[in-house]
Amino acid sequence: MTSLAASLDPSLLEHLRQFDTPTICNALEHAVPERRTVGFTTEPFVCADPALPPIVGYARTATIRAANKVDPVRKRENALRYYEYVASDPGPNIVVIQDLDSRPGIGAHWGEVNSNIHKALGLPGGITNGAIRDLDVLAPGFQLLGGKISPSHVYVRVEDIGIDVEIFGMSVKHGDLIHADRHGAVVIPLEATPKLPEYIDLCIRREAVILEACKRPDFTIEVLKQAIGDSAEIH
Repeated sequence: MTSLAASLDPSLLEHLRQFDTPTICNALEHAVPERRTVGFTTEPFVCADPALPPIVGYARTATIRAANKVDPVRKRENALRYYEYVASDPGPNIVVIQDLDSRPGIGAHWGEVNSNIHKALGLPGGITNGAIRDLDVLAPGFQLLGGKISPSHVYVRVEDIGIDVEIFGMSVKHGDLIHADRHGAVVIPLEATPKLPEYIDLCIRREAVILEACKRPDFTIEVLKQAIGDSAEIH
């Protein structure tokens, strides 16, 4: 973990878990406006349990393949290195796995066994462009965002760990702070994280003016114009 990440108060991460990922994206538009068009996923996921709250944690990155056979000794050695890696350093950690097969998701890395292993290691969830399976028997409370559902693991195995990955347009490095829920995921620049509570509050207060106007029985386009103007004046 970087010194900057280590300096973040765990209570701040817990605070961010109280808000959905779209709200975090809204706040980031104020905190780091130059990143308005990057840093988040841009394709839909299969969400294992949409009812679960958001997950927040530091990225543990890996790549996988499943289409071709691999030496079983090498597969086991890589798996053990991988488990040590994802559990390393103070968490919470979130695994972000890029499936490198030409058809990502032919074999599922995530299922009953891996979800339970990762939950037992203290992780709240994982994100992948590959497949997930065993939806009815995943570890309770462990969130998964996957590119698709597939019934088989084929020859799935870990290739590399701790490297840069890309998931549905979101570039992720080891140690990046990730916020994710049923909508997708976003990388939160560590230096911007302390600013987010202020900007989350700003976004909510601005939206509240417009939402309240929409509930008025006398709502008209003129009422809407006034609400949008009032919202813009909130700082």
